[in-house]
Amino acid sequence: MYIRKQIFQGSDKESLFFWGARQTGKSTLLKMMFKDSLYFDLLLSDVFEKLYRNPSMLREIILADNPDKPVIIDEIQRIPELLNEVQWLIVNKGFRFILSGSSPRKILRSGANLLGGRALRYELFPLIYKEIPDFNLMTALNHGLIPRHYLSKKPEKLISAYIGSYLRDEIMAEAKIRNISSFSRFLEAAAFSNGEIVN
Repeated sequence: MYIRKQIFQGSDKESLFFWGARQTGKSTLLKMMFKDSLYFDLLLSDVFEKLYRNPSMLREIILADNPDKPVIIDEIQRIPELLNEVQWLIVNKGFRFILSGSSPRKILRSGANLLGGRALRYELFPLIYKEIPDFNLMTALNHGLIPRHYLSKKPEKLISAYIGSYLRDEIMAEAKIRNISSFSRFLEAAAFSNGEIVN
């Protein structure tokens, strides 16, 4: 596992949104930094179903547990309605939250509560060279810096699946790009020019 150099500067007593692309290591980092925190993983179907059907259950669970460490809600964009409960718990009970996910656009598009400035915003990007022991520039250029891709002996299929997933889930689902085949060709051209000297 890589030791990430992410710093949540100025967030000791603040709640925060923690965004980042898929597979950059958000969940791993949070579990490492906040081992004993109350943790809600909305990728787990049972957790998702329970809170989706009844968002107020989040408040009930947290009040019953009365945690003294930050409460972590991973993949918060899956149930934006939870943010009303989160705000109430911050304002009325002083709980601290770390709300992580890969797509703030889904929350913005839903018109959900963004906590009115009660949460700082941080982002986690792919690896940087200082986080990689025995950093290899050629590996970084050919595999990319998403942790799983960088370590892979044959990253081509992983990269292809990752790009395909983003094209389907992030681009087509957001309906920002109408001509997906042209956009796909643009991505290929951009990949070939990546790292070239800019004229």
